[in-house]
Amino acid sequence: MRSSHSLAFQQFEEVLSQIKIERLSPADPQVVELLESTSQDPGLIQSPFQMEWSAESDWEPDDRSEVSSGSCVLVPVPADPNSGSLLRSVGYAEAEQAISTYRFLSDGTFVLSTKYGQSIAEERIWFVSEHVRCRSSVLRTSEGSAVLQTSFASEVRRLSL
Repeated sequence: MRSSHSLAFQQFEEVLSQIKIERLSPADPQVVELLESTSQDPGLIQSPFQMEWSAESDWEPDDRSEVSSGSCVLVPVPADPNSGSLLRSVGYAEAEQAISTYRFLSDGTFVLSTKYGQSIAEERIWFVSEHVRCRSSVLRTSEGSAVLQTSFASEVRRLSL
């Protein structure tokens, strides 16, 4: 369950999401294809995975009953224990392949930065407790001179009983 506030649209949003994360083998055809397209050394990757999601929002501009969904392959390439690159078959801010940089701050916050053709996205994710995480994002122009969108979300893991 996610509650978010988009400053640009002055809109609160409630979302129910189903997220599935599945570890992939480095030899998986999707991983191999992503590595080949980025010329990344397969010996440097660590723990590739696929993420699938579907979400229902109370704020869908066209059809409130519409369910958004998708999937992407993610391949971490650590530079050291606290930072590296993340290869993504589909980006967050733009629907194109992306190479992000990531780092962990001393308090455990995960920071992910991605340059796209038309924009730059920075996401920060931190855990308040085992079942509550917070996420903020800032989307800027590709030159970084103007903010296009900001958002904050608190997310609660829904436990199956």
